[in-house]
Amino acid sequence: MRRWWMAAVPVLILGLLMSPADAAVAAPGDGNLAVNATATASYTSPWESIAAIKDDIDPPQSNDTVNPRWGTWPQTGAQWAELTWAQPQALRSAQVYFFDDNGGVRVPASWRLQYWNGSAYADVTGASGYPTAVNAYNRVVFTGVTTTRLRVLLQSGAGSVGLLEVKVYATESPGDGGGTGWSPPANLVTPLNQVWQHVESTYNPGPSAFRNYGWDQVMANGGSINYCVRWDSSAPVSAALRDQIHASLARQFKKWMDVMAGHNGWPYANVPVKVVGWAVRDRATLQWSDNSVDVYVNDIRENAPQCAQPCGRFFNQNGQYPNCPGGLARHYDMSLWLTAGMSGGAGGDWGQRIGSEYYVSNLNADNIHILLHEMGHSFGLDDFYDWTPTGVGGFLMKAGSAGQITEFDKWMFRDWWRHLKSRYGL
Repeated sequence: MRRWWMAAVPVLILGLLMSPADAAVAAPGDGNLAVNATATASYTSPWESIAAIKDDIDPPQSNDTVNPRWGTWPQTGAQWAELTWAQPQALRSAQVYFFDDNGGVRVPASWRLQYWNGSAYADVTGASGYPTAVNAYNRVVFTGVTTTRLRVLLQSGAGSVGLLEVKVYATESPGDGGGTGWSPPANLVTPLNQVWQHVESTYNPGPSAFRNYGWDQVMANGGSINYCVRWDSSAPVSAALRDQIHASLARQFKKWMDVMAGHNGWPYANVPVKVVGWAVRDRATLQWSDNSVDVYVNDIRENAPQCAQPCGRFFNQNGQYPNCPGGLARHYDMSLWLTAGMSGGAGGDWGQRIGSEYYVSNLNADNIHILLHEMGHSFGLDDFYDWTPTGVGGFLMKAGSAGQITEFDKWMFRDWWRHLKSRYGL
């Protein structure tokens, strides 16, 4: 297993190399063909609505109690929801958001897409996979078909089945136009090639052999990321501060995700950040009593409070969490490790570590640049302590030379996706 730590500012902490599905939310006007279809179903509970699956309302969660939804309770077995167009449509991908109330309606045991071939229904071919994530869109890319009907065929598992939304596209992803999206400015082509050659030579046998980059984590979740906060400090944390820390973390993470929105088949317009847990030495440090997050007390690792290992992706990279008390929904992909008195930072597939005082004092800052730098490392971006690519100057990943994500940082980030996207069938 490979992992790495990389520092934010070289004079403060040296980079110690240890080695390196609200998801897919489609914006209005992004080419979602479902909105123009008529929806029908095998069965609809009297209090639900099949039209809900094509109303273009993005659900806040799988147990959506606010917006219209389609469900089949108490019916079980094979159920389907169908979209029909007045004219033939060229289709290439779809996104499905499952209804799951953790009661009578649950995610299906399995599902697949079928199209009308003129005389019968047939399974789409070349499907990239049929994930069943909750609280996320589940995306499938398939060999293009032209048809007037597409249906989602679901086989019930632990309960009846249901859908909150179905989105259908003529291309591989919203707004991609079917193109590659790889068109960096001419002056960046040479330095970008130098960076990637350096990545391949430094991390031999190459990044394709490692499976816990931030890219892998986002894709495994169907377009979201879960964090646990390691509060390595004795300073008290109010409920308000807890929520501010979450909000600022989400804003900074979004800056990297916005780099990818609509680019080169990237399937997600928004990647929500969830904080599912906090780790502390003393429970009294946390001045709230609600159960909105899991709390881990005095589980010490690396001389700091540790979120439960059975719930951490770093410790369970197969994506299974059989010993996590909250199961998959409460697992964490990364840790935000906030350490009292720390300068600089470190980052890798396990998350990011920076000073707690620095973080709290910058909660409302537009760019928490050390955190942004360390997040870049979590997605594989390198440090540049001993060299600079040709023709570029200050940029975020060259520590101390920029305070925000620059154009060169953006294209380095996109270059990683260009090289890794094939591992996800994209």
